[in-house]
Amino acid sequence: MRYFVVAGEPSGDLHASNLMAAIRQQDSGAQFMGLGGELMEQQGCRLVHHYRDMAYMGFIEVVAHLGTILSILKEACNAIEAFEPHAVVLVDYPSFNFRVAKYVKRRLPQIPVYYYIAPKVWAWKQWRVKTLREKVDRVFSILPFEVEWFRQRGCEVSYVGNPCVDAVEMRPHKDENFDAFASRNALLSHRPVIAILPGSRKRELEHNLPKMLEAASHFQGFQIVVAGAPSMPRQMYEQYMAGYEAAVVYGETYQLLQQARVAVVTSGTATLETALLKVPQVVVYQIDGGKPVYWLLSHLIKVKHVSLVNLIAGREVVKELVSYLFSAENIESELKKIIEPSGERAAMLAEYDSLIEKLGREPASQRAARELVARAAQAWGGNEKIETTKNK
Repeated sequence: MRYFVVAGEPSGDLHASNLMAAIRQQDSGAQFMGLGGELMEQQGCRLVHHYRDMAYMGFIEVVAHLGTILSILKEACNAIEAFEPHAVVLVDYPSFNFRVAKYVKRRLPQIPVYYYIAPKVWAWKQWRVKTLREKVDRVFSILPFEVEWFRQRGCEVSYVGNPCVDAVEMRPHKDENFDAFASRNALLSHRPVIAILPGSRKRELEHNLPKMLEAASHFQGFQIVVAGAPSMPRQMYEQYMAGYEAAVVYGETYQLLQQARVAVVTSGTATLETALLKVPQVVVYQIDGGKPVYWLLSHLIKVKHVSLVNLIAGREVVKELVSYLFSAENIESELKKIIEPSGERAAMLAEYDSLIEKLGREPASQRAARELVARAAQAWGGNEKIETTKNK
């Protein structure tokens, strides 16, 4: 069968590539086209566009590049029509992917649309659930608590486990020791690591990295190592790192976390990945506007936490420094509590163990692929029809 897959950022590229590998185990003749990155290409996906062409964040930045985004959207929709897939698979990236789903259901209603890593509409913009209910044939949920929420609102949903569990388990250099990691990345072998995960977008680096570096620089005897996104040029990091003793390691976030004593992490998927690798962390999230905007958003957002770790646990496991609380002084203060053996550090690690059990251990990509392929085959009337549809 043919699958059109859309991922708009590095984490989506990773999880989509793992899903594609699992689909191929279920469907040996699988063909892929879509939007994504190098990891999807390695699984045989023909890219219409690289995700770096769509890496815009925030209202102003999106509006400024709206022409580019709409052009890419049109190309993607035209490619879907030309490719005639048996399924469209959307991976996170809701603002773009919702438009893809609407287009497919309007112009190509016979093609099933599946959403893997659904947008967090339960937290923000809940009205978007209408699009999921009407334009998406099945949501493959990766968070245990969101399944019932989707069902209550009329969405077809299945819990398949969390792809971060798969990605962490399948990481390269899984058994590497600290000395080997340090040697391979020209780091100091005698200093423990404070890992800095500032995000993968230009705006995130601008807002997050300076404060993160300032906070980490106060810990003597440690070395600061920044997780570099493959899509970002080195000079983007170096301009903020001037004056600090810090290094950048590109495309090895899991390997970096595996060797880190603690981490400062921008809220997102990385907070969960950090927990799965059992690294104590401080979570940060930049919101402009200070206390007034923070107060307003606290009344608009429907959840008590921003990090996936706390959302899944249902309570505060990791400290979240959001909006005006996000400062170098506050980061430093929270790091002091967990950087050395302490009650706070031990409690956080124990909570991580409970979280891992809650997520489940069966690979999410395999569970999702098994159901996705079966549903796509059923939608097209069985394998015999699928084989002949391509040649019509």
